[in-house]
Amino acid sequence: MDGQPLHKMSEDERAGIRANDVGFVFQSFLLLPSLTALENVTLPAELAGDRKARQRGLALLEQVGLSARADFYPSQLSGGEQQRVAIARAFITDPAILFADEPSANLDAVTGKIVEDLLFELNDRQGTTLVLVTHSPELAARCQRQYQMRSGSFIESPAVTEEPANVG
Repeated sequence: MDGQPLHKMSEDERAGIRANDVGFVFQSFLLLPSLTALENVTLPAELAGDRKARQRGLALLEQVGLSARADFYPSQLSGGEQQRVAIARAFITDPAILFADEPSANLDAVTGKIVEDLLFELNDRQGTTLVLVTHSPELAARCQRQYQMRSGSFIESPAVTEEPANVG
């Protein structure tokens, strides 16, 4: 990463990269149930010592359309709202690379499309490299490059004719 071989780094060095340079959006949201939406979003930034974590968290919740629900707990949010909180959390540290694992698979089609659009919009806005894992050909088609896993190997799919700004 950034010209440094990960396999030569210590576990602490790799943990530092995960904390500072990598964001994750999981299929199952993975929000902490005892924390509010805002607390879930700001947790990674607070752990990194960001003194402006609260302001940045509120701004991200605004960007994902959830500023009015900042004090709600995950159990009080719909699945789509929970995933939007998870997306805001993934972007709070301004990651260089964002991994998204089936980010809309647990959502209905309409909510899934909203979440997908939001993920690509924030990705474009922040200039993050997006690595997206999906079984959806439609979602994969939105990415600049596509790879398929076949027999344990990655095979690059034929070039996409459009030029989206994302990598999948």
